[in-house]
Amino acid sequence: MFATIEQITAPNKVAIDVVQSFANTALYSAERIAALKLHTARLLLEDGAANAKALIDAKNLQEVMALQAAQTQPALEQIAAFNRSYYEILSQSKDEVSKLLERQFSEFQKQVSGFLDKAAQNAPAGSEAAVTAVKSAFTVVNTAFDSMNKAVKQAGEIAEANITTVSNATIDAAQPITTGKKKAA
Repeated sequence: MFATIEQITAPNKVAIDVVQSFANTALYSAERIAALKLHTARLLLEDGAANAKALIDAKNLQEVMALQAAQTQPALEQIAAFNRSYYEILSQSKDEVSKLLERQFSEFQKQVSGFLDKAAQNAPAGSEAAVTAVKSAFTVVNTAFDSMNKAVKQAGEIAEANITTVSNATIDAAQPITTGKKKAA
């Protein structure tokens, strides 16, 4: 049995599509991160200029101290918002790549399964044990992939929860500084 040109080139076409999908996902994420950084830089520049003008117009040291304290909380909130947005972009990119990998692995599973079925049908008498062993090994690989995929998703959820907790804790910790009041223990 000889392979046709189409049978030989089909996997290459699929590989090119996969690489293009990965590249598009990476470029889209890079564009979003660049836009986020530019937006944040613009906000920080505008706020910094406004804050500097307010400090210059301050009449005394108490007013300067009050202005600095008042400026701290919004700056921390902007940093926390940037971190959340940045993580969201990365998380969405990870999700897209995971979906792509899952689709590719699913297609691979179908192809290998079909190949194993054909091999079992065409195998010489007495080789059933070998075919069964290969199918069993393939099942183990599938199970390992599923377990790894679940672990990666759980790790992502934990990381997201940790980022939210740290962002909120940073803002909460800064509130006594900005209000001048000590936090109750």
